[in-house]
Amino acid sequence: MEKEYRVLLYYQYVPIEGAEEFAQQHLKLCVDLGLKGRILVADEGINGTVSGTVEQTEKYKAALRNDPRFEDMVFKEDEADENAFKKMHVRYRKELVTLRLEDDIDPRKVTGNYLSPKEFYEQMQAPNTVVIDARNDYEYDLGHFQGAVRPDITSFRELPEWIRNNKEQFENKKILTYCTGGVRCEKFSGWLLNEGFEDVGQLHGGIVTYGKDPEIKGKLWNGQCYVFDERISVPINQVEHVIVGKDHFTGEPCERYVNCGNPECNKKIIVSEENEHFYLRGCTHECRVHPRNRYIEEHGLTEEEVKDRLQKVEKERVSQG
Repeated sequence: MEKEYRVLLYYQYVPIEGAEEFAQQHLKLCVDLGLKGRILVADEGINGTVSGTVEQTEKYKAALRNDPRFEDMVFKEDEADENAFKKMHVRYRKELVTLRLEDDIDPRKVTGNYLSPKEFYEQMQAPNTVVIDARNDYEYDLGHFQGAVRPDITSFRELPEWIRNNKEQFENKKILTYCTGGVRCEKFSGWLLNEGFEDVGQLHGGIVTYGKDPEIKGKLWNGQCYVFDERISVPINQVEHVIVGKDHFTGEPCERYVNCGNPECNKKIIVSEENEHFYLRGCTHECRVHPRNRYIEEHGLTEEEVKDRLQKVEKERVSQG
């Protein structure tokens, strides 16, 4: 049975004159249609995820494609039981994806070779090939392609420096890169070419497109794909599901993400519901005892209850050595 809601993921690198004003007008369009979501607008293009009913999302797609700048826009679509966002935001940014390079990359002029899911699947297994995950560490930890390199980064803008610091492991290799929907790889693969890497390919349409390919069916992907909406993650491998996420506290297999209860930390941690409660949603002792711990506030715990819980956590720590 067809579900009532749709989630659209899309991007397009195209010059947008008066991008700040366009962002304001675009917000009004989305609100008038009743959509929810998060859209970034820059002088260099648009990147967004929106959700709404089938009728609302169809009207939105038609409105965008009616604009000559977006007439060939590719939308990646997911069915959903409800809206994947609580609010609607359209914001102007200097860059669609934040790399903050001295010499910015224009993906319309320089970018890696586009690879279909089948081509990417085949080339991943070719000799002398290295696959680089262009996402953040917490995205990788929830799911990734088998054998993919995990950059030690917490934000996309750290990726170029990390590559430069680890350049030797990528020299004279065929480099494949991927991200959620493709927008980050457009720039990252172009940057790799400018850095002197000669053989660079990118997964066209990103992980979400790979997972929907009827022939490949998401093979060689382990875990879930992190998405930036209320769903948190979506499945990719239609043939075999291998859990790669590990509970922050116990190391046991887990695929449930929450933000640390300390608002000054807010680190994304994979944790079971049981351990979230046991550890007061604090990723460290300091976060658990933080005066603004959101878990404590949300559950209305008294000082005595918090003290009792912390004593139990300490006993557990001691028992585990």
